[in-house]
Order: sequence, then C-alpha cells, then structure tokens
Amino acid sequence: MRISFCCTDTASEPWLQGLRAALPTAKVALWEPGAPLADYAVVWAPPQQFFDEQPQLKAVFNIGAGVDALLKLRLPPNALVVRLDDAGMSVQMAEYVCHAVIRHFRELDAYEADTRQGNWSFRKPRSRADFPVGIMGMGVLGERVARSLVGFEFPVMGWSRTPKSVDGVQCFAGEQGFAEFLAASRVLVCLLPLTPETRDIMNLTNMSRLQSGAYIINVARGAHLVDDDLLALLDSGHIAGAALDVFRTEPLSAGHPFWQHPKIVVTPHTSARTLRSESITQITSKITAIQRGEPVAGVVEPSRGY
Repeated sequence: MRISFCCTDTASEPWLQGLRAALPTAKVALWEPGAPLADYAVVWAPPQQFFDEQPQLKAVFNIGAGVDALLKLRLPPNALVVRLDDAGMSVQMAEYVCHAVIRHFRELDAYEADTRQGNWSFRKPRSRADFPVGIMGMGVLGERVARSLVGFEFPVMGWSRTPKSVDGVQCFAGEQGFAEFLAASRVLVCLLPLTPETRDIMNLTNMSRLQSGAYIINVARGAHLVDDDLLALLDSGHIAGAALDVFRTEPLSAGHPFWQHPKIVVTPHTSARTLRSESITQITSKITAIQRGEPVAGVVEPSRGY
C-alpha cells in the first residue's frame, strides 16, 4: 500500500514519520512530480497536477475540516474525499467561540479599554436571556460549540440544512426556518461549510434580521461574510461588533478596514488548528477501515460541497 503526502505550506517530515509509525507496512512518501502511483493521499491545498498524475486513488484525506478549495479541482473519479471529523479542532473551536461570546456579553473589551486609561469602572450586569446565540452549521464543530454555550446558560439555537436534535438547543432547519432563526438571534456564529448556497450568507438582508445590537462571530470561511455590509451595519449601530477569524483574502490585506475598526476583533485564522497526532490517528484508522471494506465517517458528498 502506498500513501502520498501532498500538503502545501506544511512541514512534511513529522507527518511522514507519524504516518509510517502508524502504518509500518505502508510505503509513505512526499509527493513529487512523476512519483509512483499511490493508493491513498493526504493533502492540503494540492496542485491540480497532483490529481492529474494520481487518477487511481482510492481515497483523499484532507487535513482540515473545510474542503471547499479541494472540491474546485478535478478529482480522481473513483476516489473518496474524506475530511477530518474533529482531530482536536472541536474543543479549540468551542474555546474560541465561548471566549468571543463571553468577552462581548461581559463587556470585557470595555473594561480593558477603561483599565488601560487607569479608570476603575462598573457596568450593570446583563442578562444571558437577552443574548440568545444562533449557530449556523450544526456539524461536529457546531454541535460542540452549542453544547459548550449551553453550559454557560446562554439560550442557544442552531440552524442547519437538514433537521438536527441537540439537548438544550432550539434547532431550526432549511430555508423555511432561516428567517425565524435569524430574528431570534442576538449573537450569530457562522460554522457553515462554504458552498454556492452559503457564500455571502451574512449579507445586509440577513444580518439586518438579527436582533438590534447583534454580534457577529465568523470562524468558517471569509466568503460567508459580505465585508461592506458588515461595515454598514456597524456604522448604523444595528450590529454592535464582530469577532472575525477568517477572511476573503488571507492574510488580510494591510489596508483593509477590519484591521483598525474599533468594533472588530481580528485573529489570523487560528480558531481551530489541525492537531497532527490526532489527525494521523484518524486518517490511518480510516485507511485501515477502507482496506477492510468498512464504511468511514467524514466522506464528502461533492454535490452538496461538504
């Protein structure tokens, strides 16, 4: 069995060592043009040439949760595309989103600004009931985030393409439930996959449906958010602020207004990073299962984009 590793901007040797240790009988190699045909591939942002030279692949494992960039390429016709289910990312995502929600709810940004000026200030405590959190995207990451926020006693709602059921979470589904979901949300968290249907979903119309003084948290893809629409709603006061970890162009360009906007927190796509050891364990377990003819979780349906 051959495994080809083709991950752009990724230190390859630790991955190669880990894959070889987990599957000692497999031949694991870094891909180079003209490399021998492989049975499986571990990839991140591979070039089209990689797939053109490897048409026989049984499965392609993407070392990130999002597969939108991968699905833009011409893939081997018979290969399964498999994304990571979690690999240590869900707890990181829950940490990031809970921190962003609590920082806004507790007005810790305002306290920080005051203390920098030497001011000992006080703000009246706010009610969690007045800050319902709506989560768009209720996959593995979205569900973990939702459960974590329930633990802090926020009202939590989830919206997804198909109906879901999560204890303590009010779930909405489909186009028919979207407007009601938005109207019930004061904090909006985007954890959707990027598809033609979800691109620009956080636009002027949809964000205007949120409760007044809404807060936006985007940890999915930059193309979900229409930048100018967010800026307009911040200026109008309908949106109180935003925590943004993903952007249409990354790194975020030096002159982009998000950098200096007083109501926006910018982080460099770091809400949930791939953890190598967990990823290797998951990938090699799935390869072993496929070899035995068993089904595996995380198989992407290209027609729906995730």
